[in-house]
Amino acid sequence: MINIYNKLKTLKLNIMKKEKWSSNNIPDQKGKVAIVTGATSGLGKEAAKVLASKNASVILAVRNVEKGEGVITEIKNELPTADIVVRALDLTSLESIKTFTDGIIKDFDRLDILINNAGIMMCPYSKTKDGFEIQMGTNHFGHFALTGRLMPLLKSTINSRIVATSSVAHNMGNIDFSDINWEKRKYNTQKAYGDSKIANLYFMFELIKKLENEENAPRVIAAHPGWTRTELQRHSGLASFLNNFFSQNVKMGTLPTLRAATDPEADSGDYYGPRGFMEMKGYPVKVKSNKRSQDKEAAKKLWEVSENLTSVKF
Repeated sequence: MINIYNKLKTLKLNIMKKEKWSSNNIPDQKGKVAIVTGATSGLGKEAAKVLASKNASVILAVRNVEKGEGVITEIKNELPTADIVVRALDLTSLESIKTFTDGIIKDFDRLDILINNAGIMMCPYSKTKDGFEIQMGTNHFGHFALTGRLMPLLKSTINSRIVATSSVAHNMGNIDFSDINWEKRKYNTQKAYGDSKIANLYFMFELIKKLENEENAPRVIAAHPGWTRTELQRHSGLASFLNNFFSQNVKMGTLPTLRAATDPEADSGDYYGPRGFMEMKGYPVKVKSNKRSQDKEAAKKLWEVSENLTSVKF
């Protein structure tokens, strides 16, 4: 019996590796409300556009509202009936996160999809308004606080989803909890980025654990875009150069996120990424994060640190 099960599991994985899941597979999203952070460019902008084309009501959660308005104009030129609005959100500011979430809870009675997409990559050392190292602060602490404050709305919406955006760079991650904000060590921007991306996976695994006894718990799913050409690489000359050889376009890079957000079969703990060599590009399939990202003690520790530093408790 076990052998039959294993064979069926292998067959399913092989079929998945060959499939070409695209935006055409996304069911109609009419009646659903989606928030996409960092939606003024790259993956976030494309995800917002596709969700709007599938009739979702989309909220662009962005730092630059003027730029967000430009994105709305661009999308509506192509999709005149798109239901899409922009709201100010600065993930480097806990005060801004509170203002944003208070407004969403006041103005909306449901939240079906929260795509924690916004991020920064391999930038020079700096700190957020609340004193967090900029990459961990934006990529993890900001989204931690955002999700926590929106949790009541997510829980009250049947079949809601939270999408965490990680990266193959999580393989570089190994968080030093004694110096999470890089105040004692010489700053290594690549390492700091890797730390923030493994943090996204710790967040997913620990949140699933926290919600396991909740009757209407949101599904928590992760995705990564492989090597996709976006503005994210602007701080790395090498990455920008290698884009010419290894990267895929934004439409393809956004598919893992969209699959995590909309595929009826996607479930908590699933992780989607490109199916190609080293998960750099290709159609989205379920992939596996590394062993360290599944360290339960590290995930629990990060959760405790995150609650203490952000003062947001789920």
